[in-house]
Parts: sequence; C-alpha cells; structure tokens
Amino acid sequence: MFRTGAAALLAAAAAFIPGFAHADAFETGMNTLWEVLWHQSGIPTRLVHWEQPQLKVSINGVNAAAHRQHTLQALRDVAAEAGLQVADVSDQPDAAQTADVRIQITPDSTLSDNEPCVTQLHFQHETRLDWVEMQMRDGDARRCAYHEAMHVMGVRGHPEGPTVLSYFTNQTEGLQPLDKAMLHAWYSPATHGGMTPFEVLPILASELVAILPDKQQAALSRDRYLQRTVAEMQAFAEGSADVPMIVKRSGKCTDQGVRFGRMEMSYFLGVAYQKGAVVPQDAVQATRWMQRAASLGSRTAQTRLSAGRAAS
Repeated sequence: MFRTGAAALLAAAAAFIPGFAHADAFETGMNTLWEVLWHQSGIPTRLVHWEQPQLKVSINGVNAAAHRQHTLQALRDVAAEAGLQVADVSDQPDAAQTADVRIQITPDSTLSDNEPCVTQLHFQHETRLDWVEMQMRDGDARRCAYHEAMHVMGVRGHPEGPTVLSYFTNQTEGLQPLDKAMLHAWYSPATHGGMTPFEVLPILASELVAILPDKQQAALSRDRYLQRTVAEMQAFAEGSADVPMIVKRSGKCTDQGVRFGRMEMSYFLGVAYQKGAVVPQDAVQATRWMQRAASLGSRTAQTRLSAGRAAS
C-alpha cells in the first residue's frame, strides 16, 4: 500500500520522536524535512524521483550473497512506502549494466571511514531518475542499507533529526515516521519531477500534519513555518543569511556551493511567486527574483525572462 496505517505510524512517532505530542513537534519535524531538500555542498535541490512502477536491482561484489537479503529488504521497505515494486535481477548476465539500481559491495579497504557507503543518482534532467549506482563496504553494508536505500529513491539530503538519513542517528534499521513522510511526499500524486523546494515544502508539511496527534495545532504551525522559511530564504538568496546548520555540519559545504545555492534559491523564489507556491502570486516579485537569479548566472532564469519578454 502507498500509506501505512495511521495508528501504526502515530505509535511509531511516539516511540521514536521525543516530545512528538508537544506544540513544537511540527517545528522539529519540518526542520528535518526542509533540510532533506539541501545538498551537502550548500545547494537547495529540485525533486527527482522514479517514474516507473518497478525497480530492477542488481547486487554484486564482495560477499554479495551474504548482504543480498538485508539490502533487498531495505529497498523493498522504502519502495513500498513510495508505491513501487522491487525485482532482484542479480543473476541475469547483463544485470550490472542494465539494472535500474546497481549495487556493488566493495572491500573494506575501499571508500573511506568517513564515507563507507555512497549512492550516485544518474539523470539527464533533474526530474526523472534514469539509474542509480550504490557502493557499500563489506563491513558497513548492513548499517548503510536503509540510509542508502532512501537516497536510491531520490531523497538526497542528510538532515538532522530522527531519520535514517541523518549522520547523527543511532537508528539504522528500518524506517522512522519522518522517513515514511518523506517518501509519501516524494511519490505523492501531487508531486512531479523537477519541483522546486517551495513547491515540495507544502506537500511535506501536509504529510507531517497527517502523522501528528494535534492536527489543528500542527496546521497553525505549518502556516507560520512556511512564511518564516520564505523570509529566511529571501535573506539567504540576498546573501545576508546562511545555509541550514546541518548542511554546514556535514563538512562538505563549500563557498562555491553556497554561491550556486544563492543563485538557485533566487530562481526558486521567482518560481514560487510566479506560481503562487507558498506565497501569493506576484508578477513583480517573480520578475525581481528571476532577474537576480539571471544576474548570478542562472541560464534557466535567463531563458524564462527571455520567453516572458517574447510573449509580451
């Protein structure tokens, strides 16, 4: 099923998220969901996901047979939350070249202690996943499986909070309520590939409201959170505010990444005002932010501005 039972999800929330029933539960949860939309380099990202209903998976390498069942279970768990199926094609002769998800178990002497597992998403356009490759060291494959399986689904960030995506969690087995909320949002009928963070954010917020006990309080908190986030991101785009702290803590945030992030955020704000995503539609504000993005080097913004001039 696309969604798990509400009762089970709420029970899990109470077990895994301290203070989940309090008024600040929405704030805490949304911070985690917002951070998942950021690349570690300091760049906000668009939504990218699978469009086919079944994923063909190949698992090969060192002790692959020993890791196959657990790795497949992790992939099946995340895929089930997204409404997708997983098929193991490891035994097919050309699987390592044709599978949608190509997993290699590597010797412990490869990769690094700081990054023992890594997933790379491949796409021609930042909308639809074409194929994914994952590497996990033999000695770390079990604890990495659920973390990397989330990345396989197109969820790229490493947020702080109760999620298997966090670098600062002891929970590596199974999915937590926020992981499921992310997957529900990523593969919701309301989403499509290429959506900007401001277009995705209300969908993530709705998924969070759905799993909180006090939905009325959560809905009020949602509106305040969305307004504040827009204000903070305007400041970030203008250069007077920084990336989320968790991005800086990753150790991979670069000055170049942040500069590119400010350009992208300017473009995303332009789209938000153009479409009325999170903010009221405002053609003047849309043009202002598109012009800023274009001045920072955004070719997409330049193209939109040129198309707008040609149509007027």
